[in-house]
Amino acid sequence: MIVIAMGVCGTGKTLIGELLSAHLACEFIDGDTYHSAMNKSKMSQGIPLTDEDRFPWLQTIRNVIEDKQRKGETAVFTCSSLKRSYRDILRGNDKNVLFVYLKGSYELLKHRLAERKDHFFDPSLLQTQLDTLEEPDESEAIVIDIKFTPKQIVEQISQKLETTYDLAKF
Repeated sequence: MIVIAMGVCGTGKTLIGELLSAHLACEFIDGDTYHSAMNKSKMSQGIPLTDEDRFPWLQTIRNVIEDKQRKGETAVFTCSSLKRSYRDILRGNDKNVLFVYLKGSYELLKHRLAERKDHFFDPSLLQTQLDTLEEPDESEAIVIDIKFTPKQIVEQISQKLETTYDLAKF
């Protein structure tokens, strides 16, 4: 099973992904590490990425997902996955790739980004990400409100994974 924590910047994808991977006793993989130096540079300068910038990044993550699946490994990834077409690339034709959409209000996200240090993402890009976001519904992802504590969020995700998916087969 592959779980992808998704959402705009500031939703806590990395923290939740790390906690969820510990809970599931599997590897955590931060999709941001696969961004090219050019993508990171653009984002740090407040320049929004285009689809052309994102497609090679998404395909690289998909390749890592396929490698994990060939090995029969479970992993938790993080990737903004803003558009349905991006999620389609990441999912491929695989029903064992599950998305967890971390959803938050603009005010909460803006506050979190203002407090964040040492990250390449320029907080001014938040609105651009929100404008790009094609929110998944409950049929495409587990939707979780980020207003809760990280522990509560992981508990909610775990409950939904257990009730929605037969985790014993993974």
